[in-house]
Order: sequence, then C-alpha cells, then structure tokens
Amino acid sequence: MAKLALLRHEEGVRLDPDRLVALYSELGDRGAEAVMARAMGDLAARLNEMQRLADEGEDAALMRSARILAKGAEQIGMSSFARVAGDVIATTRRGDRVAQASTLARLVQIAERSLCAVWDLRRMTQ
Repeated sequence: MAKLALLRHEEGVRLDPDRLVALYSELGDRGAEAVMARAMGDLAARLNEMQRLADEGEDAALMRSARILAKGAEQIGMSSFARVAGDVIATTRRGDRVAQASTLARLVQIAERSLCAVWDLRRMTQ
C-alpha cells in the first residue's frame, strides 16, 4: 500500500522596513495608518477578484489586477508579496494554468503572513 506524504512549506516574508519608516515620516502617524489600512483593504479585495478572474479565465484582467496589487504592496513595504504577484503575472502570461493556480495559492499564503508582519513591524517602530 502506498503512503501519502504531506509536505508543508512555510515561506518567510520580506518586508522593506525603510519603506514603512519613510511612509510614517512622510505622512505622520495618522496619514500612514490611513494609507496602510486602505492599502491592506484593497489588497484583500484585489486577491478575491484575482481568484475569480483566474477561475473565469480572464487572463488580461488577472494580470492587470496583479500589477495593481504589486504596486500597492510595494507602497507599504511588502516586497515578498509584490514579487509573488509578479510570479502570478509570469505564469498567466505563459498560459500555465497549474503554475498560475499554485502561485495564486502562494500569494494568498504570503498575504496573510505579510499583513501580520507589517502590523508587527509597525508596533515595534512606535
């Protein structure tokens, strides 16, 4: 009888603390908090939209959403998240549906850890 192996991969996230510090310096606490809250809400909504677009085979719209997502992630210092959004674009452009599904799932995982890391870093800098 064959055995089933369960593989777990915990990918670390990379944040750009300099970007976060610059954001707070440029906008002040209130302004930076507002930008971060808006950006994180947009990222969550955009992720849901991207999954729907992938299911519907809307490649052009999916790549456009991924580019917007990457730009928003960069704005608040989520460099790993932005890089994986770029990977979604690359797999979609190649038409590789399996890789696309995999990178979208990876993006969701990175999103959760990145959001936590941003808030943790924010607390440490206060």
